[in-house]
Amino acid sequence: MGFIKEFKEFAMKGNVMDMAVGVIIGGAFGKIVTSLVDDVLMPFIGMLTGGVDLSGLEYKVMLPAVDGGEPVAGAVLKYGAFIQNIIDFLIIAFCIFLMVKAMNKIMPKKEEPAAPAGPTQEELLTEIRDLLKKK
Repeated sequence: MGFIKEFKEFAMKGNVMDMAVGVIIGGAFGKIVTSLVDDVLMPFIGMLTGGVDLSGLEYKVMLPAVDGGEPVAGAVLKYGAFIQNIIDFLIIAFCIFLMVKAMNKIMPKKEEPAAPAGPTQEELLTEIRDLLKKK
């Protein structure tokens, strides 16, 4: 089978197309949630915390001075942006949880085939008795 034909069959399978649609919708949904966090929730949280803008929170790590000079600026830890990303993640995870929960209620449950019923205790005892009688 040719490589192109094999790839075409793979790409046209239902699962691959479903996954592609899910990734595209997930990307768009992520932008919506990011906007919700950045533009709606964080200003509200900032208002509750006395006007603190969480996205601007950072900590500058200063390197020690060399030969008695001024300390040199090192790395900047932007923990405010990290907090916003955690809130983004929690909202997206909660929405996905609700979606999966709703889908589980909507989708019919697959009935597992009943396991073959084993012999009852009385049947086992009868079989043992019959085996003992034959000896």
